[in-house]
Amino acid sequence: MSPRLPLLPALVVALLLALLPAAPAGSSPAGPAAAPAAGDNPLAGGTWGVYRGGAEMAWAPYERATGRKRELLGRIANAPKAKWFGDWIPDRDIGARVREYVANAQGGDRDALVQLTVFRMVPWEHEACTRLPTKTEKASYKQWIRGFAEGLGDTRAAVVLQPDGPFALCAPRGSTQLSRLVGYAARTLAALPRTAVYIEVGSAGWNHLDPQLAVTQLVRAGVRRVRGFHLNTTHYETTARQVRFGAQVVEALAARGITGKHFTVDTAQNGRGFTWEYNRTHHGGRFDNAPTCRTRQQRHCVTLGIPPTWRVADERWGLPDDVRRLAAEHVDGYLWSGRPWLHRQAKPFDLQRALAVTRTTPYR
Repeated sequence: MSPRLPLLPALVVALLLALLPAAPAGSSPAGPAAAPAAGDNPLAGGTWGVYRGGAEMAWAPYERATGRKRELLGRIANAPKAKWFGDWIPDRDIGARVREYVANAQGGDRDALVQLTVFRMVPWEHEACTRLPTKTEKASYKQWIRGFAEGLGDTRAAVVLQPDGPFALCAPRGSTQLSRLVGYAARTLAALPRTAVYIEVGSAGWNHLDPQLAVTQLVRAGVRRVRGFHLNTTHYETTARQVRFGAQVVEALAARGITGKHFTVDTAQNGRGFTWEYNRTHHGGRFDNAPTCRTRQQRHCVTLGIPPTWRVADERWGLPDDVRRLAAEHVDGYLWSGRPWLHRQAKPFDLQRALAVTRTTPYR
């Protein structure tokens, strides 16, 4: 299980960043299709695997449920999701844990896409703004990453790397140590034959709609070596806002000579999306546990967004025409790494939240 995921207020992050020098998809909504040709979207085509077991906090409640409750919980339990792996798994065990997860999620289909979230950095989040990792912590991180990569091997995989990514930029005295460690993970995982790595870069709101802040983080973290970046893991912002912002980041990277990058958008919790600023004004600032929707008509509340899929420009999602065009060009997939059915997006499983977000989602 992952630890709690606190977020710095946007104003605090802005002040911290201002002090830094600039840096030079079993069955699934992914749908059936032929496997992608070399050089195409690595997430497109084939099956997106679904993990069915105790390491997924929604699974046991789903198995125990009956009737309408089981139907609703199935929208979570049977969706392809990116399971979180972090420092709660010892270095010596991480390879075996990854292999077990892969085997379960693929269910014998070696070409099924498996999704994983790496959340291993220590220190991280608020603590990362006050101290740097020790020599022992850095060595442990690298050992863990090597074990994770060994466990993944030649699995067809999509990896979201280090949610709440902008915290790397608030290291004391402008240090790049955290970014370099993320870069080590990026290089190690990108070297695997069938793994697509997406470095988490916060959200449009966290980056204050300034793509240069995202570029600074991504360049330091080694985006040149990976497929691209991921947006919106712990935020609730709309898919349209993220796609537009992500396209600006791609353009800003290209201006730095880093071309051909793509991104993914987290849609687990943004079916009725809202910004950090809206949450502060209307939800009392309870960002990690923002209120769920009460009805399917309510707006600006937490509910499931677009189901996990690589069909990002499909008319079913109701996205504006400009967003569909941008998504078709730049977005590899809509992923579920976020977990709005958990208390404070971390643990434990919250049955009432889970039922609320599945009952009120505008997507089926």
